[in-house]
Amino acid sequence: MFPRVRLAAVAAAALVAALAAAVVPAAAAWELTKKGTAVTYDRRSLMIDGKRELFFSGSIHYPRSPPEMWPDLMAKAKEGGLNVIESYVFWNVHEPEEGVYNFEGRYDLVRFFKLIQEHDMYAMVRIGPFIQAEWNHGGLPYWLREVPDIVFRTNNEPFKKYMEKFVRLIVSKLQEANLFASQGGPIILAQIENEYAHLESAFKEEGTKYINWAAKMAVSTNTGVPWIMCKQTKAPGEVIPTCNGRHCGDTWPGPADKSKPLLWTENWTAQYRVFGDPPSQRAAEDVAFAVARFFSVGGTMTNYYMYHGGTNFGRGGASFVMPRYYDEAPLDEFGLYKEPKWGHLRDLHQALRLCQKALLWGNPTTQPLGKNLEARLFEIPEQKVCVAFLSNHDTKEDFTVKFRGQDYFVPRHSVSILADCKTVIFSTQHVNAQHNQRTFHFADQTVQNNVWEMYSEEKIPRYKDAKIRSRKPIELYNLTKDKTDYVWYTTGVKLEADDLPFRSDIKPVLEINSHGHAMVAFVNDAFVGCGHGTKMNKAFMLKKPMALKKGVNHISILASTLGMQDSGAFLEHREAGLASAQIQGLNAGTLDLTINGWGHIVGLFGEEKQVYTEKGRASVAWKPAVPDKPLSWYRRRFDMPSGTDPVVIDMSPMGKGQLFVNGEGMGRYWISYKHALGRPSQYLYHVPRSFLREKDNELVFFEEEGGRPDAIMILTVKRDNICSFVSESNPAHVQAWDEKDGRPVAGGDALKPRATLACPPKKAIQQVVFASFGNPVGLCGNYTFGSCHAPRAKEVVEQACVGKQRCTLAVSHDAYGADPNCPGTTGTLAVQAKCSKRAPSAAQ
Repeated sequence: MFPRVRLAAVAAAALVAALAAAVVPAAAAWELTKKGTAVTYDRRSLMIDGKRELFFSGSIHYPRSPPEMWPDLMAKAKEGGLNVIESYVFWNVHEPEEGVYNFEGRYDLVRFFKLIQEHDMYAMVRIGPFIQAEWNHGGLPYWLREVPDIVFRTNNEPFKKYMEKFVRLIVSKLQEANLFASQGGPIILAQIENEYAHLESAFKEEGTKYINWAAKMAVSTNTGVPWIMCKQTKAPGEVIPTCNGRHCGDTWPGPADKSKPLLWTENWTAQYRVFGDPPSQRAAEDVAFAVARFFSVGGTMTNYYMYHGGTNFGRGGASFVMPRYYDEAPLDEFGLYKEPKWGHLRDLHQALRLCQKALLWGNPTTQPLGKNLEARLFEIPEQKVCVAFLSNHDTKEDFTVKFRGQDYFVPRHSVSILADCKTVIFSTQHVNAQHNQRTFHFADQTVQNNVWEMYSEEKIPRYKDAKIRSRKPIELYNLTKDKTDYVWYTTGVKLEADDLPFRSDIKPVLEINSHGHAMVAFVNDAFVGCGHGTKMNKAFMLKKPMALKKGVNHISILASTLGMQDSGAFLEHREAGLASAQIQGLNAGTLDLTINGWGHIVGLFGEEKQVYTEKGRASVAWKPAVPDKPLSWYRRRFDMPSGTDPVVIDMSPMGKGQLFVNGEGMGRYWISYKHALGRPSQYLYHVPRSFLREKDNELVFFEEEGGRPDAIMILTVKRDNICSFVSESNPAHVQAWDEKDGRPVAGGDALKPRATLACPPKKAIQQVVFASFGNPVGLCGNYTFGSCHAPRAKEVVEQACVGKQRCTLAVSHDAYGADPNCPGTTGTLAVQAKCSKRAPSAAQ
């Protein structure tokens, strides 16, 4: 069985460390590698000291979660069947200024990789140092743009100089900590560059020279482990090319060099989301199908990108990327199990491990079974070791196929794994793992001391206030140096009475063309309107009517970015901010303001004073808050909600801005930008408990557009609604199997489907909300009875489960007194239960 291990999020790092020590026994000595370990490979697999292994890896990025969460995330990843943790290295957080380094807190990569080793897992480090990763500027520090004559990621001497310096710095830090496998550490793979194939075609010969140089430079660092380049089919020398994508088993032919193994560095568990995106998901069944297919064609390592996405805190996200990152991963943004994805993949990993002898040493063959149908086998006949993958690529039709004299039902878009080439131990379309539903709960701290204060950036700046002046608007990134999102652009225009429209129903129109990403416009201190681009089209035009007067009219534009772009050639030349401006509708026609003379003020006064920090708060005068006030800082105090459940802030009453708690940036929010379904892409913001104090936490945000701060809510998050949806046609749970002499073995009666429900530790099933056997339909939290409902189902489930932390239920007509001849029955058991720390009442 698979016991659940979950660490409570706590404010004190020492307490978290103590809990982590309880989860990971210190008695187990590190045995995966030793000093002198050789990591080698052939077409079949990576080998650790000559031993082949299957590798199941998950991406967890250290800057996207506080260190206090790392032990819990790693424990859950290992519990989910992973034996490798992967992370990029983030150049721009480690060297924010040239020669100024930061490896503390969330940026302590040595601590992160040591923790992987403490959890008895391997590691993969993707140094890049360009990483993309939906991270600001693709991980490249801003100051690199200002190096004379630099061109990123091509055969450019300035870029290569700084890239090599950073790569060698990171390798040295890891070597000093003995973290490479050759030193007895956990790191078995390192990556240089990132998804370069499309840039190589853009830079042509110079791109090829660069990638060859990068490979040789990486190898020369003498890490003692193989280097990889991702999303490629070929790589120079001994560097291994790898695949990124959703279906690498079907879309990637593997390395052109047949001496290199098939490795999958990014199996996208969901779709990262940007502001303006509607909700999106990737089903657990599809992820499992893709992994099973990859291993069936000879792959031996997959890395889930992401296994836990976490949060783009502060200004860490790339352009338009939301703070919430890969929330649909097996571990959600808060580090909670996303079921059934987490459990279904855990079961797949065990199924493949049961077959590893055949997969790693068996003779591979392929047998067509019909259109879109095939069997892929790995077999050692003399040892009676065999595994077969029966694949159905048809996305609409189920089929029954004949394989080795037996009939097998193969659902649409599925792979069935026959561990002995006879018995199905896992089907990607049949989920035996439990499901769960995430819920958000009102915290009393929302209304306790719900007193707000504000500091308004009331003085809309004018041209005379600006020290940076030029004839035309200056490009925004050149002004901000990526230290802030904001720049004020100001100009003035003197008009005579004859210039203004004579008719009262006609108003002049302000037209601003912007390179991106957003802006708020004011004329004569009056709010005129907002405008913004999108992730795909960052440039946009703002056209708003305005009131002008005789004399000097002051035009002030607060332009802002939502991060720097993270991909593509010539990244150093990407622009943002004002491009041109004009006034339409004057009596004399259109007035072009582009070369009118512009003043520029970088950042906000509140940013300069750091009013979101305890020290900076006292530097400005706060007053009682009023709603719907643009360009205002708001603040309140709140206590930490009781318990250990994750904490979130519901920002839905606001417009657009940035959120801080106790001086830590929680990320950008943009509630006013609605996606096609009429809702904001993100309105709930994770506040890790390690960022909080027991009392008097400071919530501060800057609001650009206006809203109602008093309606902001503090919530907690649970996944205490657990469900099961298992049919008689499902294969027995893979837990029923074990491995002996390289072959799966199982007991007879055990090979029947079962449904298992398990609550988090210290919680028990308090209530059975729904139970039906027959043909129920729906999703967890929304099941409904079918026409063949067995009336005794809820009673049977309650007797078996209420008051227990976990329970196992039979999936059969007999167990629930169901009619096996009922027309339309699917022999399915659907259960929804509620977990709670409270003991069940006597009535239950």
